[in-house]
Amino acid sequence: MLRKVFIIAGSLILGLFGCKRAAETRAPGEGTGLKVETPAWGKKAAIYELNIRQFTPEGTFNAVRPHLKRLADMGIDIIWLMPIHPISKTKRKGTLGSYYAVSGYREVNPEYGTLHDLQLLIADIRNHGMKVLLDWVPHHTGWDHPWITEHPEYYSKDSLGNIIDPINEETGESWGWTDVAELKLDNQEMRNAMIGDMVYWVQDIGIDGFRVDHAHGLPDDFWDQVSDSLARIGTPLYMLAEGEDTRLRNKQNFVATYAWKFHHAMNDVAQGKRTVGIFDTLLERDRETYTHGYHMYFTSNHDENSWAGTEMERMGDGHKAFAVLAATIDGMPLIYSGQEEPLTKRLEFFEKDTIVWKQYAYEDFYKTLLHLKKRNVALWNGEHGALSQRINAGDRVYAFRRERDGSKVVVILNLSPKAQTTLLTENTGEMRDVFSGAITEIKTNTEITLAPWEYKVLSNK
Repeated sequence: MLRKVFIIAGSLILGLFGCKRAAETRAPGEGTGLKVETPAWGKKAAIYELNIRQFTPEGTFNAVRPHLKRLADMGIDIIWLMPIHPISKTKRKGTLGSYYAVSGYREVNPEYGTLHDLQLLIADIRNHGMKVLLDWVPHHTGWDHPWITEHPEYYSKDSLGNIIDPINEETGESWGWTDVAELKLDNQEMRNAMIGDMVYWVQDIGIDGFRVDHAHGLPDDFWDQVSDSLARIGTPLYMLAEGEDTRLRNKQNFVATYAWKFHHAMNDVAQGKRTVGIFDTLLERDRETYTHGYHMYFTSNHDENSWAGTEMERMGDGHKAFAVLAATIDGMPLIYSGQEEPLTKRLEFFEKDTIVWKQYAYEDFYKTLLHLKKRNVALWNGEHGALSQRINAGDRVYAFRRERDGSKVVVILNLSPKAQTTLLTENTGEMRDVFSGAITEIKTNTEITLAPWEYKVLSNK
């Protein structure tokens, strides 16, 4: 692969790119069954989804950089950049189009800045002690992608030979994503080209991993090829899959997947449609079916915010209690752009719709939770932390313990709009309330009354 060389002042950039090893010259797909190594820094990581278009009035890479220090201070470890590629104009939806209608996998959206600007942003993210994931869209491209004319065989077609928009794998009907064209996932030449583009971003630009869009919509053997090719670069990478299919993690092609069922259950509990017992059911099912990695938990993301509503719309006055749950249950927490403000509006998906930063009213709330995660081993991700254990009964209050290597956290949540009383089935011991700072001990079978949507997080660290 031709390596681009940039003469860039500053040791940060040199440090960023100087340590990359050249990948082996075998073509992608000539696999040996290697798996990408998950970096050690992922074990206690929290992730932030950064929507570049809406994050600042400028909507550029450079305009993001002044925010990095506060994000690092808040406890963020990974910055997930939503797609940074140019957006197709053909069949575009709205004025600016979808971030996920990619017209070139090795290019950057000129509305965001240049490749040099992106490199400076990556270096600055690293300088603040964080890592960076690129959002990757392997299932489809925009209609302006050069492959449309140069390699039409790379795409799915109808009976008349026309390239089609993506088909829902479960229903066989169109998703309605008419602004993108579905790639023919069994075409080996297309796969090799795609994997080569992914290798470029790791080997030449130095990113730390990928968040993969619609990962469950691609076959296992494709992800086997991707993992093998990326592993041969010799750099540990963080792989996050949008999807909740056990094969994505169990085959060790990804370390993290979306907790979609848990998220929808949180919405249902908030709206009184289900009781908290659903969380036990889902956790038990996951522990029986997954053999590797962990889920990413969230109360919002770009899809939920724009299409299903803000967490305030879906969870009402309980949105902070559910954010506590997402940050303390067995897995990695996600914060979406603006949640620390908080963001109280749905962001337009195809238009410019800037997040208005004024108060950062929830920043300390998230900082408390994320810094607790860093210092308390019990809350670390996957095998590095502890499984949650339910320590109360009842339909509205959810209490659990996570404990490992002398580190312990107890979380008690009233997930209802009414005051509730509960009993714990075990003694907490003396612990500190991380929000109030008070030292407290809750005895076994001692009645606890919680106000509507009240939450308590107790820690011995």
